[in-house]
Amino acid sequence: MRRTIHAGGLFLLLATGHFGFAQKSRDQVLTEYLRPAVFSLTMVMVHDVVNPPAASRYYAYVMLGAYDLVSQHNRSLIRPNAFIRNYPFGAVTRDSGYDYRIAAAWSILESGKVMLPSGYLLEGEEKKFLQLLKKGKWPQAVIDRSLAAGRMATEKVVAWSKGDGYNLLSTKIRYTPLKKDSTWYPTPPAYFEAVEPNWRIIRPMLVDSSDQFMPPPLAHFSTDTSSEFYRLAKEVYAISKDTGKQAEYEKTIAGFWDCNPFAIQTSGHMMIGNKKISPGGHWMDIAAIAAAVKGLDFDRTITAQTIVAATLMDAFICCWDEKYRSNRVRPETFIDRHIDDRWQPYLQTPPFPEYTSGHSVISTAAAEVLSYLFGPQLNYTDNTEELWDIKPRSFHSFRQAAEEAAISRLYGGIHYRDGVVSGQVQGKAIGEYIVDRVERAGVKPLSPQ
Repeated sequence: MRRTIHAGGLFLLLATGHFGFAQKSRDQVLTEYLRPAVFSLTMVMVHDVVNPPAASRYYAYVMLGAYDLVSQHNRSLIRPNAFIRNYPFGAVTRDSGYDYRIAAAWSILESGKVMLPSGYLLEGEEKKFLQLLKKGKWPQAVIDRSLAAGRMATEKVVAWSKGDGYNLLSTKIRYTPLKKDSTWYPTPPAYFEAVEPNWRIIRPMLVDSSDQFMPPPLAHFSTDTSSEFYRLAKEVYAISKDTGKQAEYEKTIAGFWDCNPFAIQTSGHMMIGNKKISPGGHWMDIAAIAAAVKGLDFDRTITAQTIVAATLMDAFICCWDEKYRSNRVRPETFIDRHIDDRWQPYLQTPPFPEYTSGHSVISTAAAEVLSYLFGPQLNYTDNTEELWDIKPRSFHSFRQAAEEAAISRLYGGIHYRDGVVSGQVQGKAIGEYIVDRVERAGVKPLSPQ
């Protein structure tokens, strides 16, 4: 049985009795709260239609503030400055009379409230969290001091975030698409302008620079029907025209991993926007699911989500660097011009260049990191998008899920095969580098206590 809980305009599906205290320790209660807490941020981003790169940035800073607090109290954890580049060292607070787990959870909500455009929507979630603490009979003095510590963590991480170049994006000259046959151009139905063309200037958290992981060279553009590029486009077209059981399977995969924050449906002269979760938000929830399957405690759940969030942020930075360097035309544009002028992809084409596939890069990078933290094999069921009537899918490993996420973009008609495969190469290199970095810093694989 499930029930819908309304909090500050956000709807979260939680298991009935999720916050029962009868047979659960306080650590268990707070650990179980982490997934809905992070998901409440996701729902605000859905409300605001936050684009995928920007969403990954919000997750990274929000989780980093919480991890800073946790690592200050758990000596078995590595302080963030050991693996996050240029992160300021020092205790969040010298106060010792608070519950750092409450402070960390509060910091997640407070950081989201401060950073997100519609962060005020989290006020309802904060009230719900306070009710949870009162039900658990935490002393009011401990609660008050914990909230104060959480606000200090928020102040620290938000102050640090202001130096990452995000504020400079608005000062850049507006991006104008090139009118070349080979380059990206806005696509139907809404012809949205390019998303974050200058994202490469954002300061990474773990990698050295946006161009550190260059993907393999892309196929040379050509309209020659015997060329490799034309063959890649024709493959996209052929897959879309296929029918039967294989086609139905491919559409299921494409729909499951769509993660388009704002897809447009048209009916005559009317356009309807459908808001959904971002790719980064999907992988953040996978990290939460994995932590629950493994039975991780509060501290290690925070650790997993922080490292995954930082990985997603850096993977988007590297991917977006390549997208606007190669600036390759999308299948929809090329096929409409040179193969079939009435063709439409199964998924709506996102408003940015094709090469490399963002899903391939960030999913593969996240899978490498998760495989290090949780092990190469883990049976789990991904029910992240049930709110959008998308049926859960079960996986045996993170790499299996990442493979599916990557190929889904070819099935959906929005990427060529080399954009998918090269994205996987790029994502794997990013993931392996981050694993090496956190391992050298002393972060060990996570396991139940």
